[in-house]
Amino acid sequence: MLPKLKSLPHRSGGRGQMEKLSDSGLAASLLLLLAFLCSLTPSAADDSPLQDLCPAAPQGEAKLFMNGFLCKSPSSVMASDFKTSRLNHAGDTDNFLRSSMNVVTAADFPGLNTQGLSMARTDLAMDGMVLPHSHPRASEMMFVSHGTVVAGFVDSGNRLFQRTLRDGDVFVFPRGLLHFCVNAGYGLATTFSVLNSQNPGVMSIAGAMFAPGSDVMEKLVSRILSFKAGNATATVSSV
Repeated sequence: MLPKLKSLPHRSGGRGQMEKLSDSGLAASLLLLLAFLCSLTPSAADDSPLQDLCPAAPQGEAKLFMNGFLCKSPSSVMASDFKTSRLNHAGDTDNFLRSSMNVVTAADFPGLNTQGLSMARTDLAMDGMVLPHSHPRASEMMFVSHGTVVAGFVDSGNRLFQRTLRDGDVFVFPRGLLHFCVNAGYGLATTFSVLNSQNPGVMSIAGAMFAPGSDVMEKLVSRILSFKAGNATATVSSV
């Protein structure tokens, strides 16, 4: 005679546990889907390099149009590809704006190719300035080598962010925002900048709309100089 099988104990809450497991599985699936969709979003910065070295090939040798520059043959890469003297000397400030800006990109400096970087030197004579402009593909970090400079930018809410900078100070201009700088001292001022794109681009609204020396341009220059004077007064009074 077969023994009687004991009935299994009733598992209370089984349905609730199954529902919890189902909910957690759904949440995990949604997180995976969100991560996948985020991975499809285009990167705002330059693409990361796919190899250790990729100096730009001379322009005459380029046979294709592409986003960036073709790499030199690895066998022809030299240390000189990674050194430049383009920022050694002050630029000519004998002009209407009393300023000179020299931007060095991968087109001028082969070692910058695929590195997502470019650099610039700005020289400002007394009362010299760089008119409002923007870089559509890069943020800019500016270092004051010597002199006194008023630097600022305007955000999309038309708020002005402005500071007086001196030797050794650093100021950041966010990507795509209009920014400017003015010599607020009594001698030559020099700044060096690094931008996080090998081709940051420059959009100068004032330069595109108004001819140098025009009445509108002179009024714009006077207005910017008034910002400098106001900032200098505020700075002196707060010391």
